[in-house]
Amino acid sequence: MKELTYGEALMEAFFEEMHRDSKVFHICGNHGALAALIPEFGEARVRACPISEEAYVGAGIGAAGSGFRPIISPGMMTFAFTAMDQIVNQMAKIHYMFGGQAPFPLVFRASTGGGRSAAAQHSQSPHPMFMNLAGLKLVMPATPYDAKGLMKSAIRDNNPVVFFEDQMLSTMTTKHEIPDEEYTVSLGVADVKRQGRDVTVIAISKMVSHALAAAEELAGQDIDVEVVDPRTLVPMDTPALRASVQKTGRVVIVDEACLTGSAAAEINALLTEDPATFRALKAPPKRVCAPNVPIPYSPVMEQFCLPDKDNVIQGIREVLG
Repeated sequence: MKELTYGEALMEAFFEEMHRDSKVFHICGNHGALAALIPEFGEARVRACPISEEAYVGAGIGAAGSGFRPIISPGMMTFAFTAMDQIVNQMAKIHYMFGGQAPFPLVFRASTGGGRSAAAQHSQSPHPMFMNLAGLKLVMPATPYDAKGLMKSAIRDNNPVVFFEDQMLSTMTTKHEIPDEEYTVSLGVADVKRQGRDVTVIAISKMVSHALAAAEELAGQDIDVEVVDPRTLVPMDTPALRASVQKTGRVVIVDEACLTGSAAAEINALLTEDPATFRALKAPPKRVCAPNVPIPYSPVMEQFCLPDKDNVIQGIREVLG
C-alpha cells in the first residue's frame, strides 16, 4: 500500500491510463497540475488550449467520435458554463442522435463546491442540473481511493462521463492508503463507508467526511450511524441506498447543492417512492443542503451556508426525534 492525496491519486490514474491506451489525451484551459504529464507524454497528448471553453469542449466531443478518449478539463465548472450548448446539446445527446452507431468516450472533469472564499461565481455545486441531462454519467468521488478507481473506469467507459472533483478535496494534503496494484471502481456502485443500525446518512462528495465526523461524535452518545456514499449519481445505486434505509428506518441526505432541486431531493424521491423503503421509515427523511442563495464571499457567511458536521448532527437528531 502507498499513501496519496486526492490530487495525486487522480494523476496516478492519468499516468496509468495514458500508458495503457495511446488514444487517451487531455484538453485543458491551462496545464496546471497536468504539466507533470508533459515530460512523459508530450504536449500533443496534454493540450493547453486558448481560453474558449465552447471551442475546446466541442473539439473534445469530435475527437471522442473519431476514436480517441479525451479528458476535457476546463478547471472550475463555472468556467465551463460558457460551453453549455456543447455539453447539453452535443455531449449529452450525440450518441443518441447518431442512432448509437458511434461511441463517444470522453471524460469531462471539473471542480465544484465552496470553502475557499472564491465568491458566488466560483463556489457553486451544480451537479444536480447535470443529473437532469439524459445521456451523461455523473461521478462524484469523496476519497483518493475512489477518485483513482472511478477515474480509470470513467476513461474506459464508452459514454460521456462528467467527473466532478470538489475543490476542497482536490487541494487537500491529507494522504490515504491506495493499493500498489492496479484497480478500478465500477460506476454505479455505492459504498458503505461506515456500518450502523440507528440512522442512515447518505452523503455526497466532500459531505462524506462531515458525515463520518458526525457519526464518530454521536457514537460516544450511543447513536450508531451508517454512512453511505453513492459515489456516482448517474447511474445511482438505488438498491444499495434503499437496503441501508430499510435496515435503519431513518435517513439524512447530505448534499452541498442548494436545497431546491438538489441531488438530495432526487435521492429522497428514489427512497420514498419504493413501497418497502417507505414502510420501513420510522421518521420523515431529512435533507441537509445549502440554502437557496449564492455562496457568499465572506468566510463567515460562506461557512454559515455550507453544510458541515454540526448540520449533519442536527439532522440526525431531528429524525431520531
